This record gives sequence, C-alpha cells and structure tokens, in this order.
Amino acid sequence: MASIIDEILKIVPDPKKISDTSFEGANIILYTKDKDFFLDNNGVIKNIVDSIKKRVELRPDPSITMDMEKAEEKIKKIIPEEAKVGNVLFDPQRSRVIVEADKPGLAIGKEGELLREIRKQCLWVPVVRRMPALRSKIIENIRAVLYQNSDYRRKFLDKVGHRIYDGWLRGKRDEWIRLTYLGGGRQVGRSCLFLQTPESRVLLDCGINVAASGADAYPYLNAPEFKLEDLDAVIISHAHLDHVGALPFLYKMGYRGPTYMTAPTRDISALLALDFIGVAFKQAKKGIFDVSDVKEMVKHTICLDYGEVSDITPDIRITLYNAGHILGSSLVHLHVGNGLHNLVYSGDLKVIRTRLLEPADTKFPRLETLMIESTYGGRDNVLKPRKEAEDRVIQEIKERVENGGKVLIPVLGVGRAQEVILIVEDAIRTGRLPEVPIYAQGMVWDVTAIHTAYPDFLNRNIRKAIFHDDQNPFLSKRLKKVGSRKEQDFVINEEGPCIIIATSGMLTGGPSVEYFKRLCDNPKNALIFCSYMGEGTLGRRVQEGERDVLFTDGGKPEHLQVKMKVHVEDSLSGHAGRSELMKYIYNVNPRPKRVIVNHGEASRCLDLASSIHKLHRIETSAPKNLETLRIR
Repeated sequence: MASIIDEILKIVPDPKKISDTSFEGANIILYTKDKDFFLDNNGVIKNIVDSIKKRVELRPDPSITMDMEKAEEKIKKIIPEEAKVGNVLFDPQRSRVIVEADKPGLAIGKEGELLREIRKQCLWVPVVRRMPALRSKIIENIRAVLYQNSDYRRKFLDKVGHRIYDGWLRGKRDEWIRLTYLGGGRQVGRSCLFLQTPESRVLLDCGINVAASGADAYPYLNAPEFKLEDLDAVIISHAHLDHVGALPFLYKMGYRGPTYMTAPTRDISALLALDFIGVAFKQAKKGIFDVSDVKEMVKHTICLDYGEVSDITPDIRITLYNAGHILGSSLVHLHVGNGLHNLVYSGDLKVIRTRLLEPADTKFPRLETLMIESTYGGRDNVLKPRKEAEDRVIQEIKERVENGGKVLIPVLGVGRAQEVILIVEDAIRTGRLPEVPIYAQGMVWDVTAIHTAYPDFLNRNIRKAIFHDDQNPFLSKRLKKVGSRKEQDFVINEEGPCIIIATSGMLTGGPSVEYFKRLCDNPKNALIFCSYMGEGTLGRRVQEGERDVLFTDGGKPEHLQVKMKVHVEDSLSGHAGRSELMKYIYNVNPRPKRVIVNHGEASRCLDLASSIHKLHRIETSAPKNLETLRIR
C-alpha cells in the first residue's frame, strides 16, 4: 500500500523540487532547494492539502538558508523597533527562526507582510512568539529546553508522524472503543481515563489527588489492561495537579511518546510539577519524579491551538476547544475511526464568561458521547450569580480593611488567583475598596506572568485592554510580589490593612498555611475561601466549622484557635455549578446520545447522572474507578 509521502509526490508536478520530507507529529514537512519554488509554489501545496486533507508545509532546505548571523541582522532591520524584538532563536534542522517580541502584531505586520519579507530575504520560516509582560523564568527555561533539544525534537516528531501515517489508508477492520477509569471516577482528584481502540492506546489526563496519601493519591497505572510500553499518546485537558500531576511520573517510568495540550497548559504544568518537587523536598518526602522527568515531559509535548485539528494515532483525530476553566483549559474532542464515533472529554469547564475567560464552547462538528465533570453537580450546589458573588467578596474585604484587618484569600495558583486579582484590583481602581496593598505569594506571581504571555487565550475584554488600550491589569502597581520569608514577616507584622492572595487554595501547604497560622487568632482578620476544598484538607475542615486546629509539622503539637472571620464564596469557582452543567447539556450541539459523569464526589456524580437522564432522556452513567465501558 502506498505511503502518504508517495501520494503527495504524485501530486507535485516536478517531484525533483522536493529535496527531503519529514513529519512533525501530524504535520507533513516538505523541503526544497529551489528558492523560487519555496517563495511561490503556484498553489501546489494547496492542491496537496485539498487532496489528502492533512496539514502540509513547504520549507527551504537547510542548505539554502541565509547565514544565521546575517539573517538575524536582516530580521531586526525588517521588524520595526516598536515591536521590541528580544531573542532571535534559530532552529537550523527545521529551517525555522523564532522571533520573540513584546508586540507580536507589529512583528508580523499587516496581513503577515513582514513575515513574507523575512522569508523572501532570509530564506527562513519565521515564527513570532510573545514575550511575557512580566518576566517568566519558567517560560525562559522551557524555551531553552526546546532550543537545546531541537535535534532530538526533530527526530521525535518524525517518529510520531511515522506512527500516525505508517499504513495510511489501511483497510477497514473490526472497530470498537473502550474507556477505563484509572482515576476520577466518582471522586475529585487523580483524573485519568484510558481510551482503547484496535489501533490506539491513549490517556486522557494523568493527575494526582493532593488531598490523599500513598497509593490513593495516584491513578491506577497498575491496572492489568494498561501497559506503558503500548501507550501511543497522552492528552492533558488543563494544568491543575488533579489532571496533570502524575504526568512526569510516566516519563520517569520510561514513556517517550507525545503529550498533547495547549501551550499555556504546558508552561503551567511544568511550573506546578517543579513546585510539587519543591514542596516534597521541604516536607522531607521523596518525590515520585524529579526535575529531569519534568524536562522529558516538556521535550515530548506537542502544543495545539484551539480549533486546530490533528491526527494523534492512525485512527484518532483530536481538536481542542476552550473550556473556560483556567488559562489554556480544553474540551477534548476525539474523532475515532473514519466517522465511527465522536467523544468530548470536558476536563473541568465553566459555562459563563468570567473576568478572565470566555465561556466553554458548546458547538462541535459531531458528538455522540460527552464525558462531563460534576465537581458542583449535586442538588445543593447552586452557585449564585457571578456579580452577586463578587459583590459579597468585595463587601467582606471592605468591612475588614476599614477596621484595620488583614484579608487572607487562599487560592489555587492557576485560575482562581488571577480571577481574584482582577476582581480586587478593579474594585480598588473604581473606588469600591480603599487603597490597600495587594500581596501575592507562592505560585501566584509565576502563573500570572504566564498569563501575560498568552493574552489570546483570555476573554475579549482583557484582550481589548491589552491590545488596544495598552492597559494590562496584571501589571497594576497595587499588586506586590512577596518572595521571601523576610518579606512575608513584613506583610504579617505591618500595621494596617492589606489583602493577601497566596497558595495553596486548600491550605494543604505553601505560604497560605503560614499566613493562616499567624493571622487566625485575630478577629479583625478574615479568611475568604473561593476555591473547591478537597475532602480531608485543612481548608475543607475550617470551611465546615472546625475552629480548634491542630498542627504537628514535625515538632510538638500546636493548637490554634480560629478567631478570624471565615467567609465561603463557592460562586467564584472556576467550575460550573449544578444549573450551569444542566444548561450546558441542553445547549451543547449536536445533542449527545450518551453522557458519562465523572470528576465529582460519588453522591454528586450519581445525582447529576440521574438528573440528566430524567430531564433530557439521554443514556447516562457514573463509573467507578477501574470500571471499563464499551463506548462503541
């Protein structure tokens, strides 16, 4: 049977113009030594794409590209100074040059005219990336890892492409789809779903349960049907630890296949993984992975944009859609077989527009099975209107700071932190709150820096403020970074009110716990919860009324009395509430034939599944961990 490359070369009028071919994952790369053909192929590439329905790119052969030093000089002359070009990085094996700029739009030019000029004058393929408005060490390190391993990446991506396309156009065979829950079945934490077809073995998420210990914290990777050596691909919906925390462990155990996610998810996942290692070290615990495993994860990540269609195995095609949960969070659409079945895995989602993000997408080309979260899926999980929730938080903060108190808001470093920052900063700027400092500590600052690198993933109001009004809310002078123990002591001991935003959100570790210990005995102060609290966490216990808290921390037991006011605001959650989830089922298009409910406490999973069935007359299920469903 002819290979896909053979099929392509049949379409090219003069195959001799193609000097080499390779794969970059699902993308097919053609190289040419013919300068004129590279600059103008007279629609040949378009004809190829129209014929085989795959992404094809024409690049200059490395032998004809301009000397890198001269090319850099020309690029900096072509791009105006106002674009503020930073690094210019060359990838000679792939004939690409990466240009990092503060203002990518100016570097690209009107309708891409400057990119065309660079191609014409330098014979390199330019790629423009945004420089973070706040310096991000993690982004710098990730880009350095990818740059230093460019030759390995080229070979790795080519290998992935061969796995996808070898045996292209193979004959029809018996087709089926099985789904096994290795985690996230009737629980919040360690989300991990194992999808099997005759051709493919794919993981959807690979998380940890931060509220559990021992084996209960990790997915059932010892399930008899799961074999690491047979795994074709991993797909990560978003960067929270309960969805990505165990991914570096796969690479520690020898997995060297691709992991698909958005670019923000990759950056935040790497940051959280490194933080996870640091927390384990501080607690004198041996981590399940180390820094080298995080690097392997980064090296093997393939980033996709929303709406970008990509083959990931011979019989599975993926498209990521906005989930509205955190930066880069995705609804994962899987097209299995040649029209056999279409699934959407929600990960976590938010149905309404927030300060930070647009609402979750509801329209898909085809859909038969929907896998949906149920974090707040119980009958009692009624989230109040967003504006009312924001008003209550602002009022609570106002009462405390006007009486000279300090307000501690423990947050998940990703999503809730940035949402709270936007709410509080806007309230001060508009006069709804007095001028008080906003202190951010823990991962909050690093993740916020990542947000400034990917404004295209934010909602339209923030994009407008950044792109058109030149006003980035994350660069507010009111927001102050706390980076050391000495600075933390200053915040705690400083007279006068302030707002403290710190990780972790569940009070399971990090600076939020230290602030809590030292501020909890003062009734002037307040503790505001606005994130989900996992079962068994300190945050959950305090939220449910525990006021005599025992700390052991390796020393003698310490009892603390919680005298500060505790305010719970679930309605600021990045998760959809009960009514939102039901509304999403109603609005999703096309209407699914089957709904699988996961990622929720057992009672909430069962309740939501039952309600969906009764209201919409759709087949539903709420699997336990280690259960296997035949989807088709």
